[in-house]
Formats: sequence, structure tokens, C-alpha cells
Amino acid sequence: MGIGKKTAHKAEEVKGMAKKAAGAATGNRSLEAEGRAEQMKGDAKQAGAKAKDVFKH
Repeated sequence: MGIGKKTAHKAEEVKGMAKKAAGAATGNRSLEAEGRAEQMKGDAKQAGAKAKDVFKH
């Protein structure tokens, strides 16, 4: 897995954390849920990338 994709997955997770925090701060449950989903998506992609790296070596 290339460094570009790893960076993109981490960026997606961070973006989700920011949305979640903004939603929590403003009381916007929809934004908070959207951020939580994005964060989980980024986490899942990172886990998949790590699994691929394990089998490469």
C-alpha cells in the first residue's frame, strides 16, 4: 500500500473526527453521526491496509 493511500485514509479519519466534534459542539446530531461514520470508514481502510502490508512481508 502506497504512502499516498495511507495518508488519504488517515485524512479521512481525521476529517471524520473533526465533523464529529463540530456536531457535538453545536448539538447537530446529523453532523456528529456523519463524522462518526467517516471516522469508522477511515479506520476500516487503515486496518485493511495494515492487513495487506502484513501479507506482503
